[in-house]
Amino acid sequence: MKTTWPARVSNNLQSHPTAMQATATKVVEFERPQMETGGSCTASAWAKVPPTPSVEERASLKARIKQLLREKQAVLVSHYYVDADLQDLAEETGGCVSDSLEMARFGRDHPAKTLIVAGVRFMGETAKILSPEKRILMPDLDATCSLDLGCAPDEFAAFCDQHPDRTVVVYANTSAAVKARADWMVTSSIGLEIVQALHAQGKKILWAPDKHLGSYIQKQTGADMLLWQGSCLVHDEFKGTELELMRAAHPEALVLVHPESPAAVVAQADVIGSTSQLIAAVQASNAPSFIVATDNGILHKMRQAAPGKLFIDAPTAGNSATCKSCAHCPWMAMNGLQNLLHVLETGANEIHVDPAVGKQAVVCIDRMLDFAAKKKANVRPSARLENEQTLFAGIGPA
Repeated sequence: MKTTWPARVSNNLQSHPTAMQATATKVVEFERPQMETGGSCTASAWAKVPPTPSVEERASLKARIKQLLREKQAVLVSHYYVDADLQDLAEETGGCVSDSLEMARFGRDHPAKTLIVAGVRFMGETAKILSPEKRILMPDLDATCSLDLGCAPDEFAAFCDQHPDRTVVVYANTSAAVKARADWMVTSSIGLEIVQALHAQGKKILWAPDKHLGSYIQKQTGADMLLWQGSCLVHDEFKGTELELMRAAHPEALVLVHPESPAAVVAQADVIGSTSQLIAAVQASNAPSFIVATDNGILHKMRQAAPGKLFIDAPTAGNSATCKSCAHCPWMAMNGLQNLLHVLETGANEIHVDPAVGKQAVVCIDRMLDFAAKKKANVRPSARLENEQTLFAGIGPA
């Protein structure tokens, strides 16, 4: 079944369309769960395709952005999957490049009153939840996520109401409204430990939204887990059979896999990990090459961490026009120099979270952070992989 599913904005958020118009848009297909029937449908959303600046324009844009970040006393935080220029700008101007939760925590703890979040919408929302007093801006408010789109708050609330005996655990890749309905929020760095602890207490789990990560944790812990059937557009496209063929062609390469990938891909991994842990693995390994099964935006940071090594995109379901993501999130790709500059010049694209929803949502986040503190677990990994084995137990933050 195929339906048209426009990019959703949660009921508790106000939509502020980007004033700057992109030169093109494209339709993005993704699998959307239909939990009431136990199936799914192929839904579609749209993503803008930002223009590519020339070399001269890039230099001018970056210089102007640096100037405005100083003048406006703002800080830029970028996800590992966004454009390399935005990653470099964040680090060059005193911001950070990291996973979604650490982006929000960095922004919370930074003295700047304005935080620019280069990523997708749920990341901006999480930043606002942790820093309600700060102004949170994004290059494009329409940059979304298939996991978020596939877990509408009203449908999720109804699903939870049908299973009141279960403890609700949600992944970070969800809207503020979904987090507000949860007992726990987790990143994959701490999700395994939290589910283990809940399982030891005899708790039954309702997990959302990523079915692959949920299945992985279920198998590792043996917990009674009812899984929402969402998936990441990028990771869901990696294919086990094609990966086998690629491994045969590159026998010297280590296979690095994010656990949002299908089980047939995870089963072939030399390292199963998050963005941060996969980067740490690259630094720690003596292997000359790596097959990487996660969004290829991470390759910029990997090349910086291990210059001279070869990085190969893991195979997806197709090539060019025949694949949905081609190993790069189309919504992460909406973050560019032009719309970043536009936001700094105009103050547009501010994230708003209903204060009542924010107060509810922060409870599940704080619960995770308190659990991590008690376990003396640092959700953000160090660069030394050998120090992270107990913490990660095979996986890390999103």
